[in-house]
This record gives sequence, C-alpha cells and structure tokens, in this order.
Amino acid sequence: MARLALEGIRVVDFTWVLAGPFCTKILADHGAQVIKIESSQRPDVVRNYPPRRPGTSGLNAGGYHGNHNRNKLSMSLNMKRPEAQTIVKNLIKMSDVVVENYSVDVIDRMGLGYDVLKELNPGIVMVSMQGMGRTGPHKEYVSFGNTLEPLMGLTQISSFPNHAPAGTGTSLPDFIGALHGAFAILAALDYRHRTGKGQYIDLSQLESGASLLETLILDYTANGREGEAMGNHIPYAAPHGAYQCEGEERWITIAIFTEEEWKGFCEAIGHLPWTKDEKFATLASRLANQDELDLLISEWTKTRDAYTVMETMQRHGVASGVVQNTKDMLERDPQLAQRGFYGADDHPMTGKTKLEGIPIKLSDTPGSFRRAAPLLGQHTEHVLSEILKLPKEEIEKLKADEVLI
Repeated sequence: MARLALEGIRVVDFTWVLAGPFCTKILADHGAQVIKIESSQRPDVVRNYPPRRPGTSGLNAGGYHGNHNRNKLSMSLNMKRPEAQTIVKNLIKMSDVVVENYSVDVIDRMGLGYDVLKELNPGIVMVSMQGMGRTGPHKEYVSFGNTLEPLMGLTQISSFPNHAPAGTGTSLPDFIGALHGAFAILAALDYRHRTGKGQYIDLSQLESGASLLETLILDYTANGREGEAMGNHIPYAAPHGAYQCEGEERWITIAIFTEEEWKGFCEAIGHLPWTKDEKFATLASRLANQDELDLLISEWTKTRDAYTVMETMQRHGVASGVVQNTKDMLERDPQLAQRGFYGADDHPMTGKTKLEGIPIKLSDTPGSFRRAAPLLGQHTEHVLSEILKLPKEEIEKLKADEVLI
C-alpha cells in the first residue's frame, strides 16, 4: 500500500472542542502523526459530550470527541510541571506542526509561544486558531460557532423575513476555520520545503467565515445594500426554495437559474396551465411573483414522493434534492453508499459505529481510518518510549511524580 500523503509529518495538537480537532483530524486522515496533548485535570471538554451509547459514560464515551479525533494519539501530561514542559519541548523539536486554539495568550503563559518554539525548531509551523484571531479589540472574547455565525453575517441572510434570526443548526464557522487551518498548514509546509523556514499562522475563525459571504461585502461597498433575510430565496433564481412533499416532514428543494431550466421544469410537471402564465414567463417576472409561484409548486409537490420528484426534475435538467435526514443519508442515499463515504469505527468504549468519511479522494493515497479516537492518555507511554526514547525507569519516575496524569 502506498504511503499516505502526509506520512512522516508529526503534529503536536493542543486543540480542543471542534475547530482545532477537526483541522488536525484532516491531517491525521491523510497520514500525519497527530499527538493530542491534554490531561485528566483539564481534558478536552467535549470528551463527555453526547451522543453516547446507552450505558456508557465518562471521559472516553462521548461521541462528539470520538467523531473529530480519530487517527490520533493521546498524551496525558501535567503541564504545570517543568518535566512536562521539557517533554513537550523535546517532542516539538522532533515535529513539524503545532496547533492550538486556546484563548488568546494561554499558549504563551504555558511557555510555548511561537518565539520559544522557533528557537527550539526553526522549521516548525505553528497555528493559533482563535475565534477572533490573535489581535484586535475583541481578541479575548469567548466564542463558539453559534456566536461566530451571527458576527460573520451569516445568520442575518440565512433567516426568514419577519422571523427571529436563526442559525444553520451546526457550528459551521468551526468547520470553515478548520478547513482553512488545514490548507494554511499545507501551504506553510510547502514554504518550508522550499526555504527551510517555518511560519506562524494567525487564523481568525471569524474572518474565515466572513470570507465566504459571496458578494455581500461587494454589494454594500458598491450599492449600500446591507444584506437581508432572504429565507430560501436569492435574487438571481426563481423558483428557488423548499417545497413540502407527501409524507410527514418530507421536503424537496428546487433551484432554477436559466430559462432552459425553467422549460425543463415545465416539462417535468406536465406543462400545467399556470406554467404558461405571463407572470412566470421570464426570470424577472418569476422573481416578482415568486411567493405565488412557490404556492403553486407546493400544490404539485405535496401529493408526490420527494425522491420521485427529485429523480423527475434531474431527468429534465433541473437542480433538485431531497431534504434528507440522517437516516436517509445512511440507509437510502445510493450516491454516498456507492462512493463509500461512511467509514467503520470500532471504539473500545462505544463499540462499532459509522462515521463521516474522508471527502478528499487522492487517487493513490486516499486517506484511511486507522484508529478510533484515543482514550485519554492512551498513548502517553508509547510516545515517551517509542518516539522520545525515554528509558523505562525515567517513565516510571514521571508516573510516580504525577507528571503523567
């Protein structure tokens, strides 16, 4: 089997919750050796977050942690002890990347800021990925994905008019920041390959999210428009929405951007009389009358199976997709099944489960599921003995002195 794309890259991982662990999971999936540093005194706070299998509990049972920390090793250290500091610094000397997403200045107070690390290892690539970034008047603000979403402008435009603001239902800014973090690490490693020098990466999750707002910033700059709650509508497509289908909470989405797609839609529903109305003859007129158009489409879809509607629309060149729930995705979606998106995980606490797979498919080194998320401190002795080459007697002394906790 070919070596994985990032095999030989070692990452010292000080991240927790979601954005940081998801970033380092991407690296681990493609072969990097990711060593997660935590302790029983201050474990990753999501280690006991649900979902959990019935009858399981504790720091190794949380599905949230298990989902975002596969393929990693775990070291448990008392970072208040100088011996632990020495262990980590020696590990960083042998590593390529350090990632942290603590609050601003925590890593510096630990004595592990970039100024220290680059003296230990001039080629080290270090990433700090705080919610607001490392500078600015709000750098110390506490932030999570559900508070970054409104700050980045997404909540405003994804809500419905005349309704309270609504989020996306997930911590989307965390995932966006994680993807940007992984890309930045690869760019910095390429720079190091060419120059021999490492880099420090200051990644703001707020800015990562705000960079994906399409043309909203441009539109305000050019036209003074502030961005409005649009629900499912957008200003350059109609119909563009979600329509109820037969069955309980079954919905279909339909999006039409061109006149050719509108013709395909009309054919798909059998050229119903209202499709010939001048109110719907052009994109401009459909936009002007889209509320009425949505009602008419809903009258047609509500007596039909959502999957049948999707297949019918797609046969006529119309973008359409069922609003799937998790059960649909796991048990009914033939596309995800055929491409082998879901991977099998066998965790010592939670047993066998399916997890989201690796969406980036390199032809020769597609990445792999090699190990479940680690138990707290599961690989401490392995790292000390096999990577740092500490003698057994020294490891036993570290245990006795409560450096390994």
